[in-house]
Amino acid sequence: MHIVMVEPEIPGNTGNVARLCAANHITLHLVKPLGFSIDDKHLKRAGLDYWSLVDVQIHENFQEVLDKYKDHRFFYLTTKSEQCYADIQFQYDDMLVFGKETKGLPEDLLKANPERCFRVPMVEQARSLNLSNTVAIVSYEAMRQLGFPGMGKSGIGIKNL
Repeated sequence: MHIVMVEPEIPGNTGNVARLCAANHITLHLVKPLGFSIDDKHLKRAGLDYWSLVDVQIHENFQEVLDKYKDHRFFYLTTKSEQCYADIQFQYDDMLVFGKETKGLPEDLLKANPERCFRVPMVEQARSLNLSNTVAIVSYEAMRQLGFPGMGKSGIGIKNL
């Protein structure tokens, strides 16, 4: 599974997504321009000590991602879609693409791929969810459908506390 963040702006969101990717063996793709430095203390704090577990790929632009992963399926997450993310039948190498916090994904990209655009349902009065929350919701649905590959489904046990 791959998470693609196109021009993320808030280091805390990206750090949270990096931690999620580390915990789930998901490759994280960051598409420039980034709204922060990779060395940003807020980015590192949000990812805590998980950065060594994350496969992070940095791309100069989104076209580079499309070219490099042309054999993968791309799904675009946007508040503008009428389709629900839970209707996707996920596969292991899917690319889940998320836009920047203030504007989302470019409209021309969405218009060129309407059948691959999906949203997380919410009340009409809400403009959007937090980006890292949306990534978590969608990626965990994908992992659930795939049987949580390579992940522990149980903890140490309550009786062992």
